[in-house]
Amino acid sequence: MPESRVPRRRRFLVCEPRHFAVQYAINPWMRPDVPVDVSLAQEQWHELMRVYRAHGHSVDTVEPVPGLPDMVFAANAAVVVDGRVFGSLFRAPERRPESLPYDTWFKSAGFDVYRPESVCEGEGDFVPAGRWILAGTGFRTTREAHREAQEFLGVPVIGLTMVDPYFYHLDTALFVLDDEGEGNVAYYPDAFSPGSREVLARLYPDALIATREDAMSFGLNSVSDGHHVFISPGATALAEQLADRGYVPVPVDLSEFHKAGGGIKCCTQEIRS
Repeated sequence: MPESRVPRRRRFLVCEPRHFAVQYAINPWMRPDVPVDVSLAQEQWHELMRVYRAHGHSVDTVEPVPGLPDMVFAANAAVVVDGRVFGSLFRAPERRPESLPYDTWFKSAGFDVYRPESVCEGEGDFVPAGRWILAGTGFRTTREAHREAQEFLGVPVIGLTMVDPYFYHLDTALFVLDDEGEGNVAYYPDAFSPGSREVLARLYPDALIATREDAMSFGLNSVSDGHHVFISPGATALAEQLADRGYVPVPVDLSEFHKAGGGIKCCTQEIRS
């Protein structure tokens, strides 16, 4: 029998894709010669917001800035733990200006914001997982940023090395199913180095293991509230696994954002306070 799951109300920070476009290429998904349907992107994003609210979650918004097409990917702007905001320092020069409007929003909302000295990309590579934070490196966020985050947040940080450029951020290859205690995760093993795969296997012996097909469908760029999992509709095998474990998959199509290498989680910053 599937386990009984209890949802936890979440608070999300997002940014409307008013200026969304693919104007440069900083990951293998991005092709500036492939047009983006901005109207469809808006429809998909607003549907995600509707679904979040329908499931009891609250949503705050940052005003989008012209000339920052990737600002919609709010998860990359920071990681928030116990009301402390560890900000971002993007690797790509094109994205570095995104940090300021997010820092400004957090400060105006009364949060303590830390400006990192090392390259780091928020919840893209920092995934709070109960008693610790899983932290990706290899393409974007540096190990120096892992150390900075641990010192500022006071939470153990476990480094994981990413090896497949299609999974350039940790949140494209892994997501947390529930974050009570040690919790559990779903992930795609081949996105990680051999040593990191061993670490994950030791930490999460009961993890859900995704296929490459589900991972390439952005099935691991999902958001879970402990009961409902907001997931790409293309990740069918993973959705079946989730249902078998007592979770309720909630498919939301963000396919237009896949053209920039993003999905549901990329568009969703969680505020943990």
